[in-house]
Amino acid sequence: MSAVSLGMPALPPRGFGNISETEPFPSYARRELQNGQLRANLRHATHTIRDKRLKVVSELPDWEELREAGSAIKAEAMDRLPELLVQFEEQFTARGGTVHWARDAAEANRVVEGLVRAAGADGESIGEVVKVKSMATQEIGLNEYLEERGISAFETDLAELIVQLGHDKPSHILVPAIHRNRTEIRDIFLREMPGVDPALTDEPRRLAMAARAHLRRKFLSAKVAISGANFGIAETGTLGVVESEGNGRMCLTLPETLITVMGIEKVLPRAEDLGVFMQLLPRSSTGERMNPYTSLWTGASAGDGPKDVHVVLLDNGRTRALADRHGRSALHCIRCSACMNVCPVYERAGGHAYGSTYPGPIGAILSPLLTGVEAEENNSLPYASSLCGACYDACPVKINIPEILVHLRGEDVESRRSRPGARRLPSQFDLAMSGASWAMSDGARMGLLERGLPLGKAAAGRDGVISRLPGLGAGWTQSRDIPAPPAESFRAQWAKREKAQRNTDQKHTDEEHADEEQQ
Repeated sequence: MSAVSLGMPALPPRGFGNISETEPFPSYARRELQNGQLRANLRHATHTIRDKRLKVVSELPDWEELREAGSAIKAEAMDRLPELLVQFEEQFTARGGTVHWARDAAEANRVVEGLVRAAGADGESIGEVVKVKSMATQEIGLNEYLEERGISAFETDLAELIVQLGHDKPSHILVPAIHRNRTEIRDIFLREMPGVDPALTDEPRRLAMAARAHLRRKFLSAKVAISGANFGIAETGTLGVVESEGNGRMCLTLPETLITVMGIEKVLPRAEDLGVFMQLLPRSSTGERMNPYTSLWTGASAGDGPKDVHVVLLDNGRTRALADRHGRSALHCIRCSACMNVCPVYERAGGHAYGSTYPGPIGAILSPLLTGVEAEENNSLPYASSLCGACYDACPVKINIPEILVHLRGEDVESRRSRPGARRLPSQFDLAMSGASWAMSDGARMGLLERGLPLGKAAAGRDGVISRLPGLGAGWTQSRDIPAPPAESFRAQWAKREKAQRNTDQKHTDEEHADEEQQ
């Protein structure tokens, strides 16, 4: 059993799977910015989804109340997580299912492999499984793990299938192939899909039909399916998956064995809580009023669906994130991707630059929280943001991503200082902040500093802007200019205004006295 089920924060595991940067974000993003086609694909897709979301959200007069309710439910679930997980296990087991606990990616992969092999009847070897789109299995690197051991995992979600056939990686939580246009998808199908019509065009309907014919054979022959879960209901031991194509429904009903990998943060206290999230999730993710397919199952039922039903409850750093009082709300995420579709950094750099299964603003906080920002593997991600706050405004469960980013940046700075061999002398930034603190904490010192600073034209170049700063400021002016400061500071302008007002008041007073004397 996981440490969280005992109410204890677990130590961070090693070997998290696919949630660690393989390259620092700045260098990867700088390279991706040179890809014009990528940027065009991302801009078109994110703006389309963003506009659809705004339209359906505006239809609800109580949208903000729904956000508050979703946030409150997730906060309750995190506060009661140990209790709710035990309750879920009891209910799921009582209804014929089997619960497995996995501390990290390696343990989860071993559990799934063992279940797949056990599904072979009379010594039969299972060489193929079908999969529903699952962030948790991507996180632990399950496909690669099974492939190394002779088991092929076939993705059935259309976008995931495109990524898999293209020997690529997902770049978006909701639309993994968002970085591909339909011509690129047609070329992938022609190159990688067995038996595809050589005359296949890039018409979306034709592409979907080709994928359907390819997948139907897999569905009908598969004995084992692997899924993720959007929600787990502690009250009833129910699992839920929402999707748009029906592939999930096929995976959840046809095979004899169903294995679900679910992050422990997906648990909800009550079945009635789904009423809130079934309104928040589709509108925030696909811009739809409801999900085309919502599948719920509770254990195993004789003569109906899979006979052997399992769920693997995955920790993999979640108890570490839960113990961070500033960052734990990142576990409220329902994987809608709304934050990505409004993020200017994601739109330009793309999902691959984050190096993790979880890209975009939520990935910039979730990955470091799961692995520990001091591990250096994800310490550049908290800086992959302009802190504009658009992600916070879009989040359906009100995760304050900018605030958590600032918190993680502070943790990164402190961890660098405490490492063995770290420099003990203060940096330029430390000296600058100390000097600013000293000056701004006293009005007289602030005034003295203002009189010594060059203002107006004296501080600017010929074009009226500051294009180069010395020392620490050089990093800022490498890619942007600073408008020239005004000729007078606000404090000086305010003092002048107050003096003029006092003079005016005094003049009126003198005039009133003169009138009184004349009378």
